[in-house]
Parts: sequence; C-alpha cells; structure tokens
Amino acid sequence: MRIVRQTQKSSPKSKLVILISFVGLLGAALIVDLLWASSSSTSSALRYVTGNWPIGPSSTIIIIPSVDVPASLDKDNAKDRGKDNATARFLSATFADLPAPELHWQKMSSAPVPRLDGAAIQIKNLLYVFAGYGTINLVHSHVDVYNFTDNTWGARFDMPKEMAHSHLGMVTDGRYIYVVTGQYGPQCRGPTARTFVLDTETKQWSDLLPLPVPRYAPATQLWRGRLHVMGGSGINRYTPEVEHWSLAVKDGKPLEKEWRSEIPIPRGGPHRACVVADDKLMVIGGQEGDFMAKPGSPIFKCSRRNEVVYDNVFMLDDEMKWKNLPPMPKPDSHIEFAWALVNNSIVIAGGTTEKHPITKKMVLVGEIFRFDLNTLKWSVIGKLPYRVKTTLVGFWDGWLYFTSGQRDKGPDDPSPRKVIGEMWRTKLRF
Repeated sequence: MRIVRQTQKSSPKSKLVILISFVGLLGAALIVDLLWASSSSTSSALRYVTGNWPIGPSSTIIIIPSVDVPASLDKDNAKDRGKDNATARFLSATFADLPAPELHWQKMSSAPVPRLDGAAIQIKNLLYVFAGYGTINLVHSHVDVYNFTDNTWGARFDMPKEMAHSHLGMVTDGRYIYVVTGQYGPQCRGPTARTFVLDTETKQWSDLLPLPVPRYAPATQLWRGRLHVMGGSGINRYTPEVEHWSLAVKDGKPLEKEWRSEIPIPRGGPHRACVVADDKLMVIGGQEGDFMAKPGSPIFKCSRRNEVVYDNVFMLDDEMKWKNLPPMPKPDSHIEFAWALVNNSIVIAGGTTEKHPITKKMVLVGEIFRFDLNTLKWSVIGKLPYRVKTTLVGFWDGWLYFTSGQRDKGPDDPSPRKVIGEMWRTKLRF
C-alpha cells in the first residue's frame, strides 16, 4: 500500500513539498500534492511545535495501491537506491502520525543530563529521575529530582553501585521507591536480578529480595499490598517472558522470604505501562523482542533484531484472571514511565510504534493518548513538541510534564536520533 498525506488548508507561505505524477494505474493518471502550512505569527514555542508536525488536525490520509514512481521524481528514496537507477516506491515518512489537536507547550529547565531508557517516579510535587543511557557507551548511576512547585532541578544523589542502569522495573507507595532488576551497564549488557528500595525521606537505600531470575524492563506495580513484577525480556534481552511474581511488602521491607508465582501475563515482553486504578491492575502496550548483544562482542555491542509492537491492554481484577480491554489507538512501546493518572484517566505520551514498512526503521510516537476509565474508551488528546520514546512523565497542578528520552530526526523523519534532557509542560484539561 502507498500512503500519502494531503493538507486541506494552505496559507500564502505554504510550501510545495512533493509532486508525484505517474501513469499506468488501471489506465488512469494520478497526481498527488503534499502541502503543509507554516506561520511566523505564532509564538516561538508554538512555532517550534507546529514546525515539527507537518500534518494538522484537519489533514486527510489518502491510501493508494503501491506503484512504481520514476526515480527522477522519487528524491526521498535516493539514498536507499544508491547507484541503482531502478524505480522505487514512495511512502510518507510520517504515515503513522494520527490527527490530534494542538497543545501549547512551555519549555522548562532541562534535566542535568540527557537520558534514554531511564526511569521516573513522582511523589507529590517531586519527580525522581533515575539512571538511563547518556550515550550507548555511557550510563548514569545517579538520581536527579525536579520540583514541580518551583520548577527547578534540585537534589542529586547516587544509586547503589550494584543497581541496574536501564530497563528498570519501578513503583512507589508514596514514600518508598521499589527498584526491580534491569540491565547493568552500557550497550546491550546482561541483566541483574538485584532489587533495591529507596527511602525518599532519608535518601537511604536498602536491599530487597532478588527477583527469581533477571529481567529487562518488566511491568511493575504495587497492588493490594504486594509488589507485582510481570513479563519483560529474558536474559538474552530478546525473548519475551510471561512469568508473573509478587512479594508482600510494607514500608520498604519484604513481609515474605520468597517471591510467589502468580498467573502468567497473556503476552510477554518489555517496555509497557503498568497502572493500578480503581483497584484494578492494568498492563498497556509493549513489544516482543529487542536489541541483543552481538555474539562474541567484547563490549556487548547492540545488534538489531526483529521487534513486534502491540496495542494490547490487559487487566487483572478480583477474579485473578487476565481480561482484554479496548486496545490503544495504535501499537505503542517504550512507555513504562510515560504515563500519568489524570481525572480518572490514564494519559500516555510518546513511545514507539510499528517499524516503517519500507525503510524498516523504528518509528517514534508523538501523540498523547487518553484512556477514560469511566467509559473504557481511548482518544488522542494532543501532540508532543516532537516524537519521543522513553520519555518520563509527571502531572502537577493541572500541568502535564515530560522530560528526557530520544526524539525524532525531524518533522519528516520519525526515526530516533538525539538523546535529550529537555523538560516541557502543557496545561491539560478534559
């Protein structure tokens, strides 16, 4: 299939981006114009937002059967062709973007360091931001704290030396933060089964029972007095696992001497949102598969493997059986700390979706999704300033905040590029 986007409105400053003409499809001629508008009359912050999103809420998506396009017209795919002058197919790089209303974003003070695959926990007006990659060869071993009241980055303190640096499972009871398993070190190094507890009042760390086996990015939550850890990737970083364990905990301490096996999750894998709301445990999105260490590499260099991103939402309730809830508007992964509970709704920002069908590159997500817990319906309520994965989200006094992650290459290329530490906020009303 070929997907082309066409904007319904234009301004005097509209720019003609692509004009593709071809003849031969069912003996008819077809011309597709792709235009988008940009305006210099808005504020600089809003200009930045709209400039990164060529498609507005009034856009139309046109789906056309794939046909060959003359190489002379197909400039977007010139690099892929190399020296080959053969014809190639055209597919809009932004094919996965869903129409969404504009939001007014304010840029706040950036985090002290950029981080990818980090973790974050909000306790009242404080956002605790943990670990993560600075680069593929550099990982962080400290915690930064953002104060939503005065909008400043303040305290910084070290993590235990034995604690994982990325792909963490993490949850809080309002004072103690439970940190479960994860990847230890840069590149695609192995996982650890070690678990820890942080007392946020004293800034003291303590050990917790190790997980039965190591996992990468398991879904983690506190539910009915027990710490639940589910799914994630296995010790090879790729194989999706479905095991589910729980441990009774209170005030940062275990009440049992071993983890208890629970009903397995219906679908395994890492990078999911895990939420407790209305006394129900929900696991949202995620993927099967991930990068693996290259065989024989002394530095555990990351090697790409096939991944399947999904939109499933599973719920565990009084019957202790997993049930299917309505799926997300599109498949979404890398969202384990990209959510917040707002007015009895789950709000999820950014992530990654299915690979680009032609380039096979990772496609980042720039939409903000809302799951209304009253109606059990999904909606798209806005757009981020740019597409971004593994962003870290908080909500305070009506403002939705996000920081860090890996953003896209630009408005026409949703594949990942720069690791960021930027902090943004927008007023959220619904």
